[in-house]
Amino acid sequence: MAFPEPFYTWRPHPWHGISPGAEAPKLVQAYIEITPFDLVKYEIDKINGLLRVDRPQRTSSQPPSLYGFVPRTLCGPRVGALTPGARDGDGDPLDVCVLSERPITAREILVKAKVIGGLTMLDNGEADDKIVAVLAGDFVWGDVEDLAQLPPVLVERLRHYFSTYKLLPGADPVPVTPYDRQRAYEVVAAALQDYRAVYGGPEVA
Repeated sequence: MAFPEPFYTWRPHPWHGISPGAEAPKLVQAYIEITPFDLVKYEIDKINGLLRVDRPQRTSSQPPSLYGFVPRTLCGPRVGALTPGARDGDGDPLDVCVLSERPITAREILVKAKVIGGLTMLDNGEADDKIVAVLAGDFVWGDVEDLAQLPPVLVERLRHYFSTYKLLPGADPVPVTPYDRQRAYEVVAAALQDYRAVYGGPEVA
């Protein structure tokens, strides 16, 4: 029996085969790897594009938002140059945290996210930025334009999570510094450029 043509369509690789969004860096398409309900860290496998278990969360801390990455981005030298003291980016797709008022429990989904700021941190001398965004059209967070408009306790939860989620006993927390929307736009734009420099592709697809 011959199958219709759609049965022969391959699933696109989440990093390379999906658009970052036509309105990037202001609005981006985010691929979600982890939800706020996960006690295990999931991560995209860069070779096959499937989600794999990276590691169980060591502490009781849970992600304070949806967490994933912006497709067709790469944290390379252009991203690294934006963080004082960094020798390079971390070589991964650009991480993004997406705030949603309604609980979203599914992972391996795409969400449209409005960029409002970010967090910068140094991990072994490499820039490891976390873009902060709100779910586009969200009835509570959708009108937020900049990180400074979020409740301070929410920003503190984000900072605390990323400063401690890799923490080993006896180690000091990693410093995490928030930044505003304009800096976040620069980081997204740099990550798009770093990706194109390595993998090619259109300016925006």
